[in-house]
Parts: sequence; structure tokens; C-alpha cells
Amino acid sequence: MTGTEALAACVVGLGLAFIGVGVLSRFRARTESLAEILDLPYGERDVAVEPVSETRSPLVSDTVELASRMVAQFDARGSLQTRLERARLPIRAGELVIVTLCAGLTLGLLLAAVTDQWLFGVAGLVATPFLAKAYVERRISTRRKAFEEQLPEALSVIASSLSAGHTFLRSIQMMCEESAPPLSEEFQRVVAETRLGGSVVDALDRMAHRLDIKDLVWVVQAIRIQQQVGGRLADLLHTLADFMRAREDIRREVDVLTAEGRISAWVLTALPVLIMLTIQVTNPEYLRPFYQGWGLLVLGLTAASMLTGFFIIRRMVKIEV
Repeated sequence: MTGTEALAACVVGLGLAFIGVGVLSRFRARTESLAEILDLPYGERDVAVEPVSETRSPLVSDTVELASRMVAQFDARGSLQTRLERARLPIRAGELVIVTLCAGLTLGLLLAAVTDQWLFGVAGLVATPFLAKAYVERRISTRRKAFEEQLPEALSVIASSLSAGHTFLRSIQMMCEESAPPLSEEFQRVVAETRLGGSVVDALDRMAHRLDIKDLVWVVQAIRIQQQVGGRLADLLHTLADFMRAREDIRREVDVLTAEGRISAWVLTALPVLIMLTIQVTNPEYLRPFYQGWGLLVLGLTAASMLTGFFIIRRMVKIEV
């Protein structure tokens, strides 16, 4: 590949990336503006329709709609959109598909231009959906871990408010004012659903299933049982908070003991890829036999063995607490 072709590939790739980022930025700005307006008291100020209405071009709207229909056909249960909500990403499933496709084309063109080998471009294009999935799962894991760390203290605050004579809903509101995201964001959604006429416990139950956190499911079940049999809800929440703190201590100890294995899985998988890319850039002729005949089979078996080892190690160090 000549220098001109490499430059053209980079320009095309960056152009696609900028298009995807621009679409998402515009959508996110519109969503934040709408959320800010909805939080205002009734009649505080007049709002024009244009800033919060859909202002996409027909081409972008049609592309997003087509991608959304394709996702709906292959994902009838809506699991992808559910995971986006858990990760708190302000995009729809169809928009994620478009952004992933643009990023895959960009990465593939850049790798093909840098390494002067189309095989690396195809590998980058194929790997992009897995990288996007890993990014979403990482955000879900980070928010879930942060929520689990904040939950015992939040339950203690709610229990203290109940002991002071506040109602359950008012106690949750006070806790939201003192807590940080992501816990405050999720409980504020519970308060908003309750203001629309729903039950507090039902809103908590929906939040527990939306976040898929076992500790929160236990809290909701305990509150439902307390409502049926009676008793002091504040004492129950204090007991649950102490139990969760003990589980959190064990969870942190497990994370420390398995940290070496988790890091080893990533290092052992990424190191051969980085070495191969380095050799391809510095001395392309050295790896040329791998791109023809039996060399392709060897590369395929090597990639399969690396992925197998990665998942085996990850499985060994994954301990549920």
C-alpha cells in the first residue's frame, strides 16, 4: 500500500468515526436538554419545541431506523437495549450498531494502512463488535460494583430517617440528596416512578431486576415480607446493611486474591498480538509466510488457543460471593 492509499484510508476512517461521534453527541445533547426541562416545576418557563425535538437528517433517521429493525429481528427480547440501560449509555441499540460499524471500518482501515496487510484490517473489523460488547459489559460491571459498595450505607441512612419519623418515600428522597451516582441516579428514578402513581416497592422491584443485583433483590423481598407480617422496617434495614457490609468485605478480599490471575489473562492474550503487530510494522517480510497456505491455518489455530486460554483463566478466577 502506497503512502497516498494509506492517507486516503486514514481520512475515510476518521471521517466515519467523526460521523458516528457527531450523531451520538447530538442525540445526547438533546436528551440532556429534555431531562433538564422535565425536572423544572410546572409553569416555570416556556420551552420551545425545536431544541428538544428530533432534528436528524432523513438519511441518518432512516439508517438508525433500519439498524433498529435489524436488531429487533435478531434480539426480540430486547436484551441489548436492557444492557445499554444497565450501562447507562444514552443511545439505542440501533445507534450502537451504527457506531460499532463505523468504528470497525475505521479500525480496519487504520490497521490495513499501518501494517500494509489486509488480514489485519479484517481482524480489526471482526474484533470491533467484541470490543464494543466488552466496553458495555465493563461499564455495567463498574456501575454494579459501585452500587453494591454504596448500598449498605444508603440502607443505613434510610433506616435512620425512618427512626426519626420520616416516611419511607421521604427517607429515600433524603438519601438521594446525600448519595453520589450511580446509587442516587437509580433511586431518583424510583422516586420519579412513585410520583407518577406507582408503588414504592414495585418501583424498587423494577430497579432490582433492571440492575440485576442480588443484594437489592433481597432488600425488596425483605420489605415485601415486612409489609405483610409487620415489624420495624428500620431495624430490618440496619440488619441487611450489616450483612451486606460483611459480604462486601469478603468480595473485596476475593478480588485481591484473584487480581493476579485476571491481569495474567489479559497480558498473555494481548502480548502475542502486540508483538505480531510490531514485527509486521518493522519487518513485514518476516511474517509473510504466515499469510498464505498453511500459515493461515497456523494463525487461526493460534488465535483459537489464545482465546480458549483467556476464557479458561477468566473462568478460574471468577468466584461468586
